[in-house]
Amino acid sequence: MKRRISILLLFAMATSTLVSCFSPAQGQNDPWTPQQLLAPADLAKTLKDSKSPQPIIFSIGMQAIVKGSIDIGPAMVAENLNVLKQKLSKLPKNAAIVVYCGCCPFSRCPNIRPAMALLKEMQFTNYKLLNLPQNVKVDWIDKGYPMNE
Repeated sequence: MKRRISILLLFAMATSTLVSCFSPAQGQNDPWTPQQLLAPADLAKTLKDSKSPQPIIFSIGMQAIVKGSIDIGPAMVAENLNVLKQKLSKLPKNAAIVVYCGCCPFSRCPNIRPAMALLKEMQFTNYKLLNLPQNVKVDWIDKGYPMNE
């Protein structure tokens, strides 16, 4: 009996270690740095100032809500990610780029990671992720920030 409990305990510990190896803590393997998160208020201020240089904004979620954003479609779909890649290939590597989804909290969003990984892979140097940790409604629309008509 003791031996069976020891084996079960050893198995549980090994399984726990394997699971933690393949299920990193939230944020550990995100393809962006904290410095790459752009506050919605900051982007809204830029969009309202016509004299300010405007970034190229890509919506990589369900709908282009943010004013001036280009609708790519969900980046989790390979075809849409290829569309983003084609559009990016026409831009200089130092272009000011902002991507956003806003479908759900960052921890569950299937679109932001592929898009940010693509920007990194393509060696862009000036790209940001719009910080919509809850969703586009709460973090953008409800605050009255500029939207596409």
